[in-house]
Amino acid sequence: MRSIVIAAVAGVGLAGVGIPLVTSCGGAAPPPPRGVIENDIDAWSFRRYQSLLDVEVWVSDNRAVAHTASYARKDAEKRGRLTEKDVVVAFVTSYQRDEGIEPAVVQFVRRLASESGYRVSEHEVKGVRLVEIRGTNEIWAMWPSRSHVVKIGGVGRDSIPDSFIGAYGERYPSRLHAGALDAPLAPLPARASPAAEPRGKSGKAKGR
Repeated sequence: MRSIVIAAVAGVGLAGVGIPLVTSCGGAAPPPPRGVIENDIDAWSFRRYQSLLDVEVWVSDNRAVAHTASYARKDAEKRGRLTEKDVVVAFVTSYQRDEGIEPAVVQFVRRLASESGYRVSEHEVKGVRLVEIRGTNEIWAMWPSRSHVVKIGGVGRDSIPDSFIGAYGERYPSRLHAGALDAPLAPLPARASPAAEPRGKSGKAKGR
C-alpha cells in the first residue's frame, strides 16, 4: 500500500493540468472509460493514471482488470510541496461478471482484520455503504458495485474526503448489504497468493 502511494506523490508533478469534474444531469453517471475518474474532484486535482498488473480482491472464475488514479490537494500544489497526506488514491477493479464480488470483498477485509491487524468497520457515507479499513497511518474505504470493487484512501491520512466517496459512489453504487461484516459467509475457493494486505507493498503497477 505505502509504495504505490509514494509513487503517486512522486509522479503528480509530471502530469498535466487537471480537467474540471463534469457531472451528468439526470440519473447516475456511467463508469468512466478507464474505470477511474480522470478529472478534478472538488479541491483535488487529478494527476496520474495507472493500470495494475494484478488485482487485489480475487474472485474465482471471474477475470478482472484493475486501474488506479492519484489526486493532489490543490492548496499543496500551489505551495509547491506535496506530502503523503496531500494525495488521495482511488482503485477500481472491473470484473467480467457480478457473481461473487460482495462475498469476496467481505472475506478479504475480514482477513485484513484477522491476519494483518487492520481495523475494519461498516459505514454509510454520502449514501454509499462501505467498509472502512484503518491501519498504521493509513485509511481506506472499499465497497462492491455491480461488476466492480472500489477502494479510495491513502497513507498519512486519518480521513477520506467525502467528495471522493460521493463522486465514485455516483458512478459505482454500493452493493454492500447492511451488516455484511458480521453476517455468515460461505467459504470462497482458496488461491495460492500472498497474505492479505491492501495493495501497494507487493503489488506492481505501471503508469500511463
